[in-house]
Amino acid sequence: MNRREAVESAVRILAPRITRHEFEAVTDHALLSRGLRTASVEAAAWLSLVAFIRHRLTDYESLLDEGYDVDSARFFVLDDLNAVLAAWGCRRRVDNEENEP
Repeated sequence: MNRREAVESAVRILAPRITRHEFEAVTDHALLSRGLRTASVEAAAWLSLVAFIRHRLTDYESLLDEGYDVDSARFFVLDDLNAVLAAWGCRRRVDNEENEP
């Protein structure tokens, strides 16, 4: 199994109800992100999933644009982020400690 197949499998296990488009974006990010290249497959899949939701499906970027610092913006989108994880069938959640940079 190559790394792409392993990441795809990990994303499917983490978020079995993720849409196809979002699945592809999360997988591609996990494979193309310089910071995730040396991470374990599981860590790359999880971190990519959380980053995708935070940046694309919450108000995180808008909050940053409004002048909120990273920690505050992450705090304010935490419930929305976890709601998307739940909707995608993910049993794992981001907690306040994980939500820090």
